Amino acid sequence: MIPQKRILVVVDPTAAEQPAVNRAAWLAKQIPSHIELFVCDQSAATGSRIGSKPALLAAARDRLLAGHVRRLQALAEPLLASGLQVDVDARSDSPLHAGIVRKAIESGADLVLKDTHYVAPLRRSLFSNTDWNLIRLCPSALWLVKPHAISATPCVLAAIDPFHEHDKPAELDAKIMRTAEELAAGVNGDLHLFHGVDLAPLIAASGDGLSIPAPMPPLDLMDILRKEHKDAVMALAKAHGVSPARVHVEEGFVGHSLTELADGLHADIVVMGAISRSGLKRLFIGSMAESVLDRLNCDLLLVKPNGMPANAD
Repeated sequence: MIPQKRILVVVDPTAAEQPAVNRAAWLAKQIPSHIELFVCDQSAATGSRIGSKPALLAAARDRLLAGHVRRLQALAEPLLASGLQVDVDARSDSPLHAGIVRKAIESGADLVLKDTHYVAPLRRSLFSNTDWNLIRLCPSALWLVKPHAISATPCVLAAIDPFHEHDKPAELDAKIMRTAEELAAGVNGDLHLFHGVDLAPLIAASGDGLSIPAPMPPLDLMDILRKEHKDAVMALAKAHGVSPARVHVEEGFVGHSLTELADGLHADIVVMGAISRSGLKRLFIGSMAESVLDRLNCDLLLVKPNGMPANAD
């Protein structure tokens, strides 16, 4: 029996539609879950609109949060009527991503659901984008919801990297697989595996950790690399009972290959790993995750490595 999950749903109080609320309800009807609808209002955390008088600020903040709670209760009513367990909470905190992370840690959320929308690259600010910061900092699994309907038989696509070419911890693949398997089984969906390999940089680094005789013609080297990657993915698929017909090893730029495959399969959810690191490497990995997020037409479930620091900074 699957243990009950704690799902934190981030509600945008300015939006008429709430895809994340709908997705959480859909999920909780199939996998035992406790839902909490949450509004974090960063405007209520500052006093810029009413000056510096503490009493006026507190009263205005209380009225604003009370309005959010009423809205959340209205959203919760149909979920409660369908037999789901639902709580609501509204808080003032800033910046928005930090308030969400603090709430997720406090509530012990297994999963955070949030709507996401495409933002043109020239308009995006990496250091203020909420999705970007949640990918980096939220220790809970993060489900970024696109406004689309889920198929009757959902397609769950797990993106794995058994060679850990992006310095991904080895245990993260196992966690991605467990998450994707549990999700696919819980929603009666089909599980597919994806592994993307870009051969050009691998050939350039062929002397690092690969037992390849030299000299070797480039075409022979490419065949060896293809076979090594396919064998590793097939072994992982076999260990988890995934049919070879549902295993996809694609060559080329990984982000492009993944989005092309997701579109071709009409995937409903892509499950992949997210790594938080310091300095420029963290920006590079995060930017890659953002580029995949922008191009995907389906939901993205980001699994975090074990031992990720539980803080909002």
